[in-house]
Amino acid sequence: MSERSERERYILDLLAQDGSLSVTALSRDLGVSEVTIRANLKALEQQGLLSRTWGGAKPTSMLNVLDRVKVNEAQKERIAAAAAALVRDDDRIMIEAGTTNALIAKYLTGRRGVQIVTNSLLLLTYARANRDLDILLTGGQFMRETESMVGPTALSMVRKFNARLAFVCTDGFTADRGITTRYAEGAAVSAAMAKQAEEVWMVADSSKYGRAGFVNVLEMDDLSGIITDTGLGSESKEVLEGSVPVVQTV
Repeated sequence: MSERSERERYILDLLAQDGSLSVTALSRDLGVSEVTIRANLKALEQQGLLSRTWGGAKPTSMLNVLDRVKVNEAQKERIAAAAAALVRDDDRIMIEAGTTNALIAKYLTGRRGVQIVTNSLLLLTYARANRDLDILLTGGQFMRETESMVGPTALSMVRKFNARLAFVCTDGFTADRGITTRYAEGAAVSAAMAKQAEEVWMVADSSKYGRAGFVNVLEMDDLSGIITDTGLGSESKEVLEGSVPVVQTV
């Protein structure tokens, strides 16, 4: 793969995660000139993959969930498998909507009698093949950006059940700000699931570390553990271990 195609892939992956880009930041992160970055953005715009803005770029439209699943795909698969390893036969779990969280169901093959409360429609894609899973899908308002159910009906459903484990996700996490997200509706569901569970686990790839979303979800000391990938780095892991009992990298 050429240097240019690698750079363009990086730009598109970052755009899928952040929703906007800065020419100055990209120039610094990639170690190339701003002129080079502008040329890359122009080429991607001509392909209809983004729209250039003053000083940066934005998506031509919000990338759908299936596009976001492909961002850091290998890391997400490993994280989901590690999360699924925590689940026992006859367990009661809650899974909040998210591209990594949805993959957990894929790795529950062989488990029997597991009851799952979820607001994730994407999770059904992976869960429908496993007849040993009992899926309780919350009602609520459909949120296209996350393929999830949110709002008062979803919250009411979550609050009717108790679980041993809750798996929550994030758009960004730091030791001081905790778990954050772009959407208040999703934050409310995560917080409700956390209250109904004995253990709360955050699953997220390491690219989310160091970022702060618009809405606060949970503090680090609300978590039983974090499952992320080895891209986190030893220093960052050490910082998080000061606030969270378990930080697992896979």
